[in-house]
Amino acid sequence: MSQKDLAAYLGKSIAWCERARWEGNGPVFVKLGRNVRYRAADVLAWIEANARTSTTEEVRH
Repeated sequence: MSQKDLAAYLGKSIAWCERARWEGNGPVFVKLGRNVRYRAADVLAWIEANARTSTTEEVRH
């Protein structure tokens, strides 16, 4: 999926996606030339890795 697709799927802005990518905090991505793409399996794995049961819980790894 494109960065725009990812932003819509996660309910985030495109700027958030770019910042998360630059900081290494977002889903794994693939560079195809100048294009950034996200695989659905990587996005789902990133969501699962960030699952929490409370707002004070540390991220599970």
